[in-house]
Amino acid sequence: MATITTLGFDADDTLWHNERVFRLTEERFAGLLSNYTDKDRLNERLLSAERRNVLHYGYGVKGFTLSMIETAIEVTGGQVHADVIAEILEAGRDMLNHPVEPLPYVEETLKAVKDDYRLVLITKGDLFDQERKITASGLDIHFDGIEIVSEKSVATYETLFARHGSGPLEAMMIGNSLKSDILPALEAGAFGAHVPYDFTWALEQAEDPFGADRFHRLDHIGKVPHLLARLK
Repeated sequence: MATITTLGFDADDTLWHNERVFRLTEERFAGLLSNYTDKDRLNERLLSAERRNVLHYGYGVKGFTLSMIETAIEVTGGQVHADVIAEILEAGRDMLNHPVEPLPYVEETLKAVKDDYRLVLITKGDLFDQERKITASGLDIHFDGIEIVSEKSVATYETLFARHGSGPLEAMMIGNSLKSDILPALEAGAFGAHVPYDFTWALEQAEDPFGADRFHRLDHIGKVPHLLARLK
């Protein structure tokens, strides 16, 4: 038996499509640099740049764009043309203006649970872009609280679930990333409902928390109400 009063929802690739926009931009980037290196090698160099830069620029499109520029300079030996840099910057702007498309079952699920639980949107990334996507999605009306953070850690969930509810022991975090959404929430004492997305960014991959009794995996977000009913 469990008392759950607060539900935390991740945003990108949990409430709406996001990673596929990055994948499409990587394809565009590979086309721009095809005369210098193959796609697989380019992606390796780009991922290395992202891993280095996330500590300085944070998560999101802006850091990704800077990592593409850095990678272009590296693979061309500093000879990248200005028009290629301009194309990369344009690709980044296109990402920041990309339409927000909610995932299936999202709106129905939020409507189904909002009267019985406090709903908190917990997302990380660039402040302006996250605010844009939240507003463009039209889903903000369903949430009692919205938190945009630089990182998702145990302390993050302890603080936010205390701020918006009765603490992590009576909370559930729902998201697509084991590393960011589920593992630190479980460590904080909350329940974790993993809803996998089609693609997972390499820096968000992690192993399942085998043996964690508060861990659950769902085929899609529409099964959240059924899980909550089962846990009562």
